[in-house]
Amino acid sequence: MLVEVLRLAAQVILRNPMRSFLTVLGIVIGVAAVIAMLTVGKGSTQQVKSDVAKLGNNLLILRPGQGGGPGATAGSAPSLSARDVAAITEQVPSVEIAAPLSSSSMTVVYGNQNHHTTITGTDNRYLQAADWQIAEGRDFYDGELRAGSAVCIIGATVRSQLFGAADPIGATIRFKQVACKVIGLLAAKGASSFGSDQDELVLMPLKAFQRRIAGNQNISTIFISIRDGASTDTAKADIERLMRERRHIGPGEDDDFSVFDLKQIASMLTGISTVLTGLLSAVAAVSLLVGGIGIMNIMLVSVTERTREIGIRLAIGATEGQVLVQFLVEAVVLSLAGGLIGIVVGLALGLTGARVLHVPISPDPLVVLMAFGFSAAVGVVFGYFPARRAARLDPIEALRHQ
Repeated sequence: MLVEVLRLAAQVILRNPMRSFLTVLGIVIGVAAVIAMLTVGKGSTQQVKSDVAKLGNNLLILRPGQGGGPGATAGSAPSLSARDVAAITEQVPSVEIAAPLSSSSMTVVYGNQNHHTTITGTDNRYLQAADWQIAEGRDFYDGELRAGSAVCIIGATVRSQLFGAADPIGATIRFKQVACKVIGLLAAKGASSFGSDQDELVLMPLKAFQRRIAGNQNISTIFISIRDGASTDTAKADIERLMRERRHIGPGEDDDFSVFDLKQIASMLTGISTVLTGLLSAVAAVSLLVGGIGIMNIMLVSVTERTREIGIRLAIGATEGQVLVQFLVEAVVLSLAGGLIGIVVGLALGLTGARVLHVPISPDPLVVLMAFGFSAAVGVVFGYFPARRAARLDPIEALRHQ
């Protein structure tokens, strides 16, 4: 019985292929848009988490002034010092590494090539805290750090701009009045979720930076890596309490520093990505509603066109239930066909969008199944009224219809 009903439905649908295609177009667009949006959205969320992980594990950033996030400015707040770094390492049990940094933007020159980048004074603790790997060469020797030697480690972007594919190890680059020997090349990390190029940097010993570039002993940022298993929230509270004590901030007074947890920005960006994906998917889902209305409209037209056929079927013994099932199946077949086409198109668009946006490709089988099931539900809901109308036709009046 069901096979016969499906065969009849296929015949009716194929009798007007162009009309059938236009009928299911709304379903195709809706399903494709939802799948594409959710695929790209999931990939974007994974990319955000991956980018934050590249910055370091369980990482807190301490800066003078308020703002806290990447790019925040210290304003008039007192700078940090080497004593602050030592105090955090010694007095906060959950801290594994505290790495001092001071940075300045300037032009780096090698031969007839020049490139504007960020010069950062630090030590090997920063490489550990920020999870930097040395691709070529080596990190700083202890003697170089103590003496403030003019040696440097460069990022992948600086290498490509100044040296191209050539080996930079042992070469001498210049910035300001400093001639610096390249001793290492950092492994590439690529762009971050904040839109900045993580490989756009030159590292040199902190003492060399302070003496030859900054002209002071100030530290602008402390990168703090928390021990595995320790709570970053607890560590953050301990660091804030210690810094308030060291900076003589009284009860009720505002902090003149900020401790920023990178997990917060991961959560914030993930939340934004999820909300935007949900909104776009909701808008796309409206197409499914429009497609369902289109199916109902065409099925009502079909009932009108086939009134005499329905009357004949009822006159020769077909029951109302059989007529209802026939038209309902036709609507569901149209909707499912649109759903299948929409799934294929949506996956193709999602994969293309992920490649264009350079985010991980991660189609969700559950989303595909939900889209397919929703398209079937659209067929049932919007096909029921035309099917019921066909089943309730008076056979005598239907046979008189021309």
